[in-house]
Amino acid sequence: MGIEIVEASAERVVGRMPVEGNTQPYGLLHGGASVVLAETLGSIGSAIHAGEGRIAVGIEINATHHRAATSGHVTGVATRIHGGRSLATFEIEIADEEGRRVCTSRLTCMLRDA
Repeated sequence: MGIEIVEASAERVVGRMPVEGNTQPYGLLHGGASVVLAETLGSIGSAIHAGEGRIAVGIEINATHHRAATSGHVTGVATRIHGGRSLATFEIEIADEEGRRVCTSRLTCMLRDA
């Protein structure tokens, strides 16, 4: 997938991914690749929020694909919208290099003792 993490905290995780190598047959960024990026970023934020000795397990994800990306990189920004003891939810915005939103996703992770 070529995902690169740029920033990571319990409140916000930023990562980027190349479009090339992550396309469907028409040359557009594959929707599943956007979901992989979203779940990766949200899961990292959830795991940091959970803390040492705990794990984060994804239990629900959704995604709305707004526009196609055909080249360059997309950047995802995962922002925590709920951080409790047993659940963490992140909203993930994915944009192209021009700053146009490609996808909006929401991930909820269950937090458990390791």
